[in-house]
Amino acid sequence: MTLSWKLVIDSTNAPDLADFWAAALEYEVEDPGALVEQLLAAGHIGEEAVVEHRGRKNFRGYAAIRHPEDPFDETSGVGHGRRMLFQDVPEGKVGKNRLHIDVHSEPGGLDELVARLQDLGATRVREVDQGPAGHWWIMRDPEGNEFCAA
Repeated sequence: MTLSWKLVIDSTNAPDLADFWAAALEYEVEDPGALVEQLLAAGHIGEEAVVEHRGRKNFRGYAAIRHPEDPFDETSGVGHGRRMLFQDVPEGKVGKNRLHIDVHSEPGGLDELVARLQDLGATRVREVDQGPAGHWWIMRDPEGNEFCAA
């Protein structure tokens, strides 16, 4: 039996980083608003546990994105497939990522992909040239996490 999983990324501003990656990957930002409202109404969480971002109630310090074609729970908004969760942590990023994301372009579309990612807030770090095998870009997301555009 295979196990389900999600990629969890530490952040300083989970909702903003989720917005960036949702746009970069063409994923959907999860909307846990109905679950938040249920938990507030039942007294299981207080207002201090909630933040509003882009008109939606969310759990403070957390935001997630999911693939638009994968199933999800209608009440919680939580995806049951390809998913990334961003969680705020107090410490800042201090070194190179040990795990990173590769974003692949359509054939011949690397320049357009890199430009689109830059428009969303990513920065180019350096180009990696593999000769006849091609090239790709090492980039950073708005919080400095490295990823590759290939």
